Amino acid sequence: MAPLIAPRWPFETPARHLCLKGLAMNDNQIDPWDLRIRKAKYRASHRGTKESDLVVGGFFDRHHTTWDEAALAWFEQLLEEQDVDILAWAFGTAAVPARLDGEQMQLLKKLDFVEVTK
Repeated sequence: MAPLIAPRWPFETPARHLCLKGLAMNDNQIDPWDLRIRKAKYRASHRGTKESDLVVGGFFDRHHTTWDEAALAWFEQLLEEQDVDILAWAFGTAAVPARLDGEQMQLLKKLDFVEVTK
């Protein structure tokens, strides 16, 4: 593996400059699963409101390591929903649509993953 070399921006960006997982930036070998996980992590923790960031981002942080394809697909589908709806489902103040109801939604409703700090 080539050593990590900091580029002398903006004049030089060597091909040996490494990014995540030790791959060169120009290798284009990012695992599709890892890319989906990274996108989901970002979208989960940058929702638009602090409450949504805590609930959706906290859920991601607690559970994503155990997900299979179906669980990640469910979470990606959840990320397409409005924050107000997600919070209402999590707090139990609105009925969950059948397409999102199931084991993952029950885990979301527990809210045992939200860390409250002052």
